[in-house]
Amino acid sequence: MSGVAELKAALDPVRFAESVGVVPDLWQAEFLRSTSDRLLLNCSRQSGKSTLSSIMALHRALYHPESLVLLLAPALRQSQELFAKLFGFYSDLGEPLKKFGERRLSLELSNGSRIVTLPGSEKTIRGYSGVSLLILDEAARIEDPLYYSVRPMLAVSGGRIALLSTPFGKRGVFYDEWMEGSGWHKFEVPATECPRISAAFLQEERESLGDWWYEQEYMCKFKENVDSVFSSALIEEAMSDDVEPLFAEGER
Repeated sequence: MSGVAELKAALDPVRFAESVGVVPDLWQAEFLRSTSDRLLLNCSRQSGKSTLSSIMALHRALYHPESLVLLLAPALRQSQELFAKLFGFYSDLGEPLKKFGERRLSLELSNGSRIVTLPGSEKTIRGYSGVSLLILDEAARIEDPLYYSVRPMLAVSGGRIALLSTPFGKRGVFYDEWMEGSGWHKFEVPATECPRISAAFLQEERESLGDWWYEQEYMCKFKENVDSVFSSALIEEAMSDDVEPLFAEGER
Protein backbone atom coordinates (compact mmCIF):
# COMPACT_ATOMS: atom_id res chain seq x y z
CA MET A 1 0.00 0.00 0.00
CA SER A 2 1.05 3.60 -0.58
CA GLY A 3 1.67 5.90 2.34
CA VAL A 4 -1.75 7.54 2.00
CA ALA A 5 -3.54 4.20 1.67
CA GLU A 6 -1.63 2.88 4.66
CA LEU A 7 -2.72 5.85 6.76
CA LYS A 8 -6.35 5.42 5.72
CA ALA A 9 -6.20 1.71 6.58
CA ALA A 10 -4.70 2.48 9.97
CA LEU A 11 -7.43 5.01 10.79
CA ASP A 12 -10.36 3.04 9.37
CA PRO A 13 -10.78 -0.75 9.79
CA VAL A 14 -13.19 -0.76 6.86
CA ARG A 15 -10.49 0.63 4.55
CA PHE A 16 -8.18 -1.99 6.00
CA ALA A 17 -10.68 -4.74 5.17
CA GLU A 18 -10.93 -3.45 1.62
CA SER A 19 -7.13 -3.55 1.32
CA VAL A 20 -7.22 -7.33 1.82
CA GLY A 21 -10.03 -7.79 -0.68
CA VAL A 22 -13.00 -7.80 1.69
CA VAL A 23 -15.81 -5.34 0.96
CA PRO A 24 -17.83 -5.24 4.19
CA ASP A 25 -21.60 -5.28 4.28
CA LEU A 26 -23.18 -2.30 6.04
CA TRP A 27 -23.52 -4.18 9.32
CA GLN A 28 -19.93 -5.44 9.07
CA ALA A 29 -18.70 -1.88 8.53
CA GLU A 30 -20.63 -0.71 11.59
CA PHE A 31 -19.15 -3.56 13.63
CA LEU A 32 -15.58 -2.80 12.53
CA ARG A 33 -15.98 0.91 13.19
CA SER A 34 -17.60 0.54 16.59
CA THR A 35 -15.66 2.25 19.38
CA SER A 36 -17.30 0.17 22.11
CA ASP A 37 -15.03 -1.93 24.30
CA ARG A 38 -17.71 -4.64 24.42
CA LEU A 39 -19.10 -6.04 21.19
CA LEU A 40 -21.75 -8.75 20.92
CA LEU A 41 -22.62 -10.22 17.53
CA ASN A 42 -25.54 -12.65 17.18
CA CYS A 43 -25.34 -13.79 13.59
CA SER A 44 -26.32 -16.41 11.06
CA ARG A 45 -24.14 -19.20 9.78
CA GLN A 46 -21.99 -18.11 6.82
CA SER A 47 -22.45 -14.43 7.67
CA GLY A 48 -18.71 -13.76 7.74
CA LYS A 49 -18.01 -13.60 11.46
CA SER A 50 -14.69 -15.46 11.24
CA THR A 51 -13.55 -13.05 8.53
CA LEU A 52 -14.53 -10.15 10.80
CA SER A 53 -12.62 -11.70 13.70
CA SER A 54 -9.47 -12.08 11.62
CA ILE A 55 -9.61 -8.54 10.20
CA MET A 56 -10.30 -7.01 13.60
CA ALA A 57 -7.41 -8.90 15.20
CA LEU A 58 -4.90 -8.15 12.45
CA HIS A 59 -5.80 -4.45 12.33
CA ARG A 60 -5.28 -4.14 16.07
CA ALA A 61 -1.91 -5.90 15.98
CA LEU A 62 -0.54 -3.96 13.01
CA TYR A 63 -1.54 -0.45 14.05
CA HIS A 64 -1.38 -0.61 17.85
CA PRO A 65 2.18 -1.59 18.86
CA GLU A 66 2.72 -3.92 21.80
CA SER A 67 -0.81 -5.32 21.52
CA LEU A 68 -1.65 -8.81 22.72
CA VAL A 69 -4.59 -10.17 20.75
CA LEU A 70 -6.22 -13.46 21.72
CA LEU A 71 -8.66 -15.26 19.42
CA LEU A 72 -10.49 -18.12 21.09
CA ALA A 73 -12.63 -20.76 19.41
CA PRO A 74 -14.38 -23.81 20.90
CA ALA A 75 -12.02 -26.40 19.39
CA LEU A 76 -8.48 -26.71 18.04
CA ARG A 77 -9.69 -27.22 14.46
CA GLN A 78 -11.61 -23.95 14.56
CA SER A 79 -8.59 -22.17 16.04
CA GLN A 80 -6.45 -23.46 13.19
CA GLU A 81 -8.97 -22.24 10.61
CA LEU A 82 -9.09 -18.80 12.23
CA PHE A 83 -5.32 -18.50 12.21
CA ALA A 84 -5.09 -19.65 8.59
CA LYS A 85 -7.58 -16.97 7.55
CA LEU A 86 -5.77 -14.28 9.54
CA PHE A 87 -2.35 -15.26 8.23
CA GLY A 88 -3.77 -15.29 4.71
CA PHE A 89 -4.77 -11.64 5.08
CA TYR A 90 -1.34 -10.84 6.51
CA SER A 91 0.30 -12.46 3.49
CA ASP A 92 -2.03 -10.65 1.09
CA LEU A 93 -0.75 -7.37 2.52
CA GLY A 94 2.80 -8.42 1.70
CA GLU A 95 3.65 -8.91 5.39
CA PRO A 96 3.79 -5.14 6.10
CA LEU A 97 5.59 -5.65 9.39
CA LYS A 98 8.37 -8.18 9.74
CA LYS A 99 7.31 -11.21 11.72
CA PHE A 100 9.64 -12.05 14.58
CA GLY A 101 8.02 -15.34 15.28
CA GLU A 102 5.45 -17.60 13.68
CA ARG A 103 4.18 -20.75 15.26
CA ARG A 104 1.31 -22.96 14.30
CA LEU A 105 -1.27 -20.73 15.98
CA SER A 106 0.51 -17.48 16.79
CA LEU A 107 2.21 -14.54 15.10
CA GLU A 108 4.64 -12.05 16.64
CA LEU A 109 5.34 -8.79 14.79
CA SER A 110 8.29 -6.43 14.79
CA ASN A 111 6.21 -3.71 16.52
CA GLY A 112 5.92 -5.94 19.58
CA SER A 113 2.36 -7.08 18.91
CA ARG A 114 1.33 -10.70 19.24
CA ILE A 115 -1.68 -12.58 17.91
CA VAL A 116 -2.47 -15.92 19.51
CA THR A 117 -5.31 -18.24 18.51
CA LEU A 118 -6.34 -20.85 21.05
CA PRO A 119 -8.99 -23.50 21.60
CA GLY A 120 -11.23 -21.89 24.19
CA SER A 121 -11.11 -23.20 27.72
CA GLU A 122 -10.19 -21.73 31.06
CA LYS A 123 -6.89 -23.65 31.07
CA THR A 124 -5.68 -22.37 27.70
CA ILE A 125 -5.59 -18.70 28.69
CA ARG A 126 -3.75 -19.08 31.97
CA GLY A 127 -0.48 -17.19 31.85
CA TYR A 128 -1.71 -14.45 29.51
CA SER A 129 -2.01 -10.92 30.85
CA GLY A 130 -2.25 -7.43 29.42
CA VAL A 131 -4.70 -8.51 26.72
CA SER A 132 -5.56 -5.64 24.35
CA LEU A 133 -8.25 -7.44 22.39
CA LEU A 134 -10.03 -10.69 23.18
CA ILE A 135 -12.23 -12.26 20.51
CA LEU A 136 -14.41 -15.29 21.25
CA ASP A 137 -15.55 -16.91 18.01
CA GLU A 138 -18.63 -19.16 18.32
CA ALA A 139 -18.94 -17.80 21.85
CA ALA A 140 -22.20 -19.66 22.52
CA ARG A 141 -20.24 -22.94 22.45
CA ILE A 142 -17.35 -21.83 24.65
CA GLU A 143 -17.30 -22.88 28.31
CA ASP A 144 -18.77 -20.31 30.69
CA PRO A 145 -15.83 -20.49 33.16
CA LEU A 146 -13.60 -19.12 30.41
CA TYR A 147 -15.66 -15.95 30.16
CA TYR A 148 -15.70 -15.41 33.91
CA SER A 149 -11.94 -15.91 34.10
CA VAL A 150 -11.15 -13.32 31.40
CA ARG A 151 -13.35 -10.54 32.72
CA PRO A 152 -10.90 -9.58 35.52
CA MET A 153 -8.02 -9.79 33.02
CA LEU A 154 -9.67 -7.21 30.79
CA ALA A 155 -10.55 -4.99 33.73
CA VAL A 156 -6.86 -4.65 34.54
CA SER A 157 -5.66 -4.15 30.96
CA GLY A 158 -8.56 -2.01 29.76
CA GLY A 159 -8.78 -4.25 26.70
CA ARG A 160 -11.70 -4.86 24.35
CA ILE A 161 -13.81 -8.00 24.12
CA ALA A 162 -15.92 -9.24 21.22
CA LEU A 163 -18.30 -12.20 21.41
CA LEU A 164 -19.37 -13.52 18.01
CA SER A 165 -21.68 -16.48 17.62
CA THR A 166 -24.68 -18.23 16.21
CA PRO A 167 -27.12 -19.08 19.05
CA PHE A 168 -26.84 -22.44 20.79
CA GLY A 169 -29.91 -22.73 22.98
CA LYS A 170 -31.23 -20.66 25.87
CA ARG A 171 -28.20 -21.21 28.05
CA GLY A 172 -24.73 -19.96 28.77
CA VAL A 173 -23.00 -16.61 28.92
CA PHE A 174 -23.67 -15.63 25.32
CA TYR A 175 -27.42 -16.05 25.79
CA ASP A 176 -27.40 -14.30 29.18
CA GLU A 177 -25.43 -11.31 27.92
CA TRP A 178 -27.55 -11.03 24.80
CA MET A 179 -30.78 -11.03 26.75
CA GLU A 180 -29.83 -9.02 29.82
CA GLY A 181 -26.23 -7.80 29.55
CA SER A 182 -25.66 -4.06 29.67
CA GLY A 183 -22.83 -2.01 28.21
CA TRP A 184 -22.61 -4.06 25.00
CA HIS A 185 -22.86 -2.81 21.43
CA LYS A 186 -25.14 -5.55 20.12
CA PHE A 187 -25.63 -6.66 16.52
CA GLU A 188 -28.22 -9.13 15.23
CA VAL A 189 -27.67 -10.37 11.69
CA PRO A 190 -30.06 -13.04 10.36
CA ALA A 191 -29.28 -14.75 7.07
CA THR A 192 -31.94 -12.69 5.33
CA GLU A 193 -29.69 -9.64 5.83
CA CYS A 194 -26.63 -11.30 4.27
CA PRO A 195 -26.49 -10.51 0.54
CA ARG A 196 -24.30 -13.55 -0.21
CA ILE A 197 -26.99 -15.96 1.04
CA SER A 198 -29.79 -16.44 -1.48
CA ALA A 199 -33.47 -16.83 -0.67
CA ALA A 200 -33.49 -20.09 -2.64
CA PHE A 201 -30.71 -21.53 -0.47
CA LEU A 202 -32.52 -20.53 2.71
CA GLN A 203 -35.72 -22.17 1.52
CA GLU A 204 -33.81 -25.39 0.85
CA GLU A 205 -32.23 -25.23 4.31
CA ARG A 206 -35.59 -24.68 6.01
CA GLU A 207 -37.05 -27.70 4.21
CA SER A 208 -33.98 -29.83 4.95
CA LEU A 209 -33.35 -28.84 8.57
CA GLY A 210 -36.85 -28.10 9.79
CA ASP A 211 -37.99 -24.91 11.51
CA TRP A 212 -36.21 -25.52 14.85
CA TRP A 213 -32.70 -25.81 13.43
CA TYR A 214 -33.31 -23.29 10.66
CA GLU A 215 -34.40 -20.58 13.08
CA GLN A 216 -31.39 -21.18 15.33
CA GLU A 217 -28.74 -21.50 12.63
CA TYR A 218 -29.97 -18.84 10.22
CA MET A 219 -32.43 -16.52 11.97
CA CYS A 220 -30.53 -15.80 15.23
CA LYS A 221 -33.21 -17.35 17.44
CA PHE A 222 -32.35 -18.79 20.84
CA LYS A 223 -34.32 -22.03 20.95
CA GLU A 224 -35.19 -24.35 23.80
CA ASN A 225 -32.89 -27.36 24.00
CA VAL A 226 -34.50 -30.19 22.08
CA ASP A 227 -34.04 -32.55 25.05
CA SER A 228 -35.49 -30.16 27.66
CA VAL A 229 -38.49 -31.50 29.57
CA PHE A 230 -39.55 -28.04 30.74
CA SER A 231 -39.22 -24.75 28.88
CA SER A 232 -37.05 -21.93 30.22
CA ALA A 233 -40.15 -19.76 30.63
CA LEU A 234 -41.90 -22.43 32.69
CA ILE A 235 -38.88 -22.86 34.95
CA GLU A 236 -38.60 -19.10 35.46
CA GLU A 237 -42.30 -18.89 36.35
CA ALA A 238 -41.80 -21.62 38.94
CA MET A 239 -39.03 -19.65 40.64
CA SER A 240 -40.43 -17.31 43.30
CA ASP A 241 -38.87 -15.14 45.99
CA ASP A 242 -42.22 -15.11 47.81
CA VAL A 243 -41.96 -18.70 49.04
CA GLU A 244 -40.88 -18.94 52.67
CA PRO A 245 -37.77 -21.10 53.29
CA LEU A 246 -38.21 -24.47 54.97
CA PHE A 247 -35.77 -23.46 57.67
CA ALA A 248 -35.15 -20.09 59.24
CA GLU A 249 -31.61 -18.80 58.96
CA GLY A 250 -29.38 -20.54 61.50
CA GLU A 251 -31.68 -23.56 61.99
CA ARG A 252 -29.97 -25.85 59.49
